[in-house]
This record gives sequence, structure tokens and C-alpha cells, in this order.
Amino acid sequence: MLTVGDRLPAFALQSVVSLEIGKEFEVLTEKSHARKWLALFLWPMDFTFVCPTEIAEFGRRNADFRERDTQLLGCSTDTQFVHLAWRKAHPDLKTLPYPMLADTKRELSTALGVLHKTEGVPLRATFIVDPEGVIRFVSVNDLSVGRNVDEVLRVLDALQTGELCACNWKKGEATLQVA
Repeated sequence: MLTVGDRLPAFALQSVVSLEIGKEFEVLTEKSHARKWLALFLWPMDFTFVCPTEIAEFGRRNADFRERDTQLLGCSTDTQFVHLAWRKAHPDLKTLPYPMLADTKRELSTALGVLHKTEGVPLRATFIVDPEGVIRFVSVNDLSVGRNVDEVLRVLDALQTGELCACNWKKGEATLQVA
């Protein structure tokens, strides 16, 4: 599995970016949001139970990521057509403000090292990537446990300070000073 200090692998994936007819799909790459922080999160598969709770919560918190000059990218190994059908069918996903990447060939999931060994679907992995393409945070949950979006934002805030941040540090609190 790739970890802190590794570079985000190159990718070019079909993505659902809109529900507007004729504008639903776009190919996105690791460079599509140049000079921005990225919060890339992967989920096992569409039309399941835990996944939409996470996807919808990231959507509700999208403005918080944008305030931090961070682009959210969601990804699973489903096709862009399955993503689109799910967005149309699920009331909490219809207005998602960020792209859903279709890693159909499992190239990105494999390069990141987050495919479940027996199920062949991505684990619930989250990567925070700095504007230079370097992974600065990784968190991976088992298939049955959803992630905490507040914690992703807290870590993003801490990373963006460039300072030493104590346990449970929150934006607005003092950072640690070396004596």
C-alpha cells in the first residue's frame, strides 16, 4: 500500500461530474486539479449500505474542503454508468458536488494497494495529497466500518499549518513550539 511520502499514482479515469444530460462524464487525471490539495477516498461498491452514508457526508462537507483549497474525489471500481444510475436513484447522492471516479480496471486501486485481498473491491481508504502530488495522510478501514469526515478535515487542517500539531489539535488552536 502506498503511504505518506509516496506520490499519487498517475491515472486517467472516466468520472461522473454532473447529472446534466450531455455533461455527465469527464475523464479526470491526477493533474486535473493542479496546485490543489486532494482528498481522495475510495469505497467498496455502489448500491450498498455503508458507502452512501460516507459519500453523502463528504458531499455535505464539500464547502469545508473547498474553503481549504481541497478537491474531493470519490472512487470505486464501478463503471461511470453505475455511478450515474446510483446518483439518480439515491436521494442523498443526486446533488453530489464532487466527481465519482470509475476505476473499472482497478488500476488506481491496485496502484494505491487498497484492494481487499479476497473481495477484490477497494477498502475504505482515504488519501490526503498535497499540491505537489505527495501523499501526506492515509487511513484505511475494513469494509464494514465507515470513516469519519470530521477527522479527515482535522488532519487536513493540521497538515496545512506546516507546524507541529498535538494530539486532538483542532483548527484555531495553538500549534506546538519547539523550545
